[in-house]
Amino acid sequence: MSLLVLKFGGTSVGDVERIKNAAAKVEAEVRRGHKVAVVVSAMAGVTDQLIGYCRSVSPHHSPREHDAVVSTGEQITAGLMAMALQQRGLNARSWQGWQVPLMTDSTHSKARIMDVKAESLLKRIQDGEVGVMAGFQGIAGDGSVTTLGRGGSDTSAVALAVALKADRCDIYTDVDGVYTTDPRIDSKASKIPHISYEEMLEMASRGAKVLQTRSVEMAMRYHMPVQVLSTFANAVGSDLPGTLVTDGDDTMEENMVTGIAYTRDQAKVTLVKVADRPGVAAAVFGPLARAGVNIDMIVQTAGDNNTTDITFTISKNDLDRAKQVLETERANIHYDHISASSGVVKISLIGGGMRSHAGVAATMFETLADKKINIHAIETSEIVLGVLIAEEYTELALRALHTAYGLDAK
Repeated sequence: MSLLVLKFGGTSVGDVERIKNAAAKVEAEVRRGHKVAVVVSAMAGVTDQLIGYCRSVSPHHSPREHDAVVSTGEQITAGLMAMALQQRGLNARSWQGWQVPLMTDSTHSKARIMDVKAESLLKRIQDGEVGVMAGFQGIAGDGSVTTLGRGGSDTSAVALAVALKADRCDIYTDVDGVYTTDPRIDSKASKIPHISYEEMLEMASRGAKVLQTRSVEMAMRYHMPVQVLSTFANAVGSDLPGTLVTDGDDTMEENMVTGIAYTRDQAKVTLVKVADRPGVAAAVFGPLARAGVNIDMIVQTAGDNNTTDITFTISKNDLDRAKQVLETERANIHYDHISASSGVVKISLIGGGMRSHAGVAATMFETLADKKINIHAIETSEIVLGVLIAEEYTELALRALHTAYGLDAK
């Protein structure tokens, strides 16, 4: 007998029939003798609707009241899920984030979890009750309701699993696992049966949207096994039909690359003919940091007459702000002009096997060269190799690289 936390995302509880279907998964686990806690998201589209209500009342609304409104979507789902479980003859009740309680800091709309005081919930679960917790929401020290940001129910579920000392956290969603690349782009993508926390964290942060990054970080910190699986398939989590995210093992060395992720949320900025002097990088990136602009890739190339070109990538949403900051700092930086483009994509190879295999970079560069795809920037780490290319080559590059590294489904 295991203690399991089952989390159902917005598409999994998108309407009453889907909530009933999810309840059937919960019942199946209970009938197998497991103790179960459930975490639910708001029904698909509800959170956006609630955000729209807030904006229609006031474009500059109170963050505290905003969280009070948008957190109600999960409350509705939790109540409906508890009813659906009761209808199936199970002893179930709903819990709000503040009732557990899931303690957070006071940063509304993107609060961070400080502690989960799950003793009362755990006792009820051990007595045979199925606890259904509203994800995404918590409570600050002053008693205000807080929310954890987009995808926060994943983090709620992992945090609850850690607090309950659960054996596993199953994340039910609309896909049946983590794939070697986006199957919507490459039909030859295959499901990964097992992936390390480290690899999953890189996949999530570089465009694979199956799990929220913060949830993977927490799972890795506390060594909580997490499984990604489909709500709409016949199997339940105990069958281990999805992708299991755990500590790495020796099998990671079998392949150079585990998966290929991509993100279109990239803009490239080049400062042309910057004065090549000590401190110039600080003059560029210091003001951007103070303005809250996060920098990703950085490339510096030598120019003529003691000048250099500095190229870096940022989020598309930060492009206008970054250009404004750089224009303001022009006299301190001493550059000729700014060249900026949002028509780029970053493609990243991820794999623990990179540590023990040579030739990963050479294969990537040769493959892209064969397809006449130019590389604008390169980044490397122990288990990641990323390149920036023109957005129009995204699908061609993904398919070619997927084949080159032997990831095509057999």
